[in-house]
Amino acid sequence: MSRIVHVDNSEFFRKLMKTFLSELGHESMSLARGEDAVSEVKAGSADWVITGMSLADMGGEEFIKRLAVSDRSAPVIVVTSSDEKTQYKRLNALGVKAIIQKSGDWKSDLAEILTG
Repeated sequence: MSRIVHVDNSEFFRKLMKTFLSELGHESMSLARGEDAVSEVKAGSADWVITGMSLADMGGEEFIKRLAVSDRSAPVIVVTSSDEKTQYKRLNALGVKAIIQKSGDWKSDLAEILTG
């Protein structure tokens, strides 16, 4: 069982993700604020980080940069509705493990990453 920190500004999507991760057998913490998520990751509370690109207190790229500065060991997965290719290049340069489109079969894609 992995410990996952999920951060996204959408309460609906956080609830959906928490239920899905629980069904996969993962323990998850759902947060709206990037600062709260950075604190949890720094405290060693995460094996994985799943983030959206819009958070309650900052953008997704800023959040990922803050994690990089914190010497995080948890890989980051971005789940987004954006299909901006230049943004994908920036995210990959920041060391993001995977970028998953919400418009696709995100559940299968995410399950494959978390179990593989």
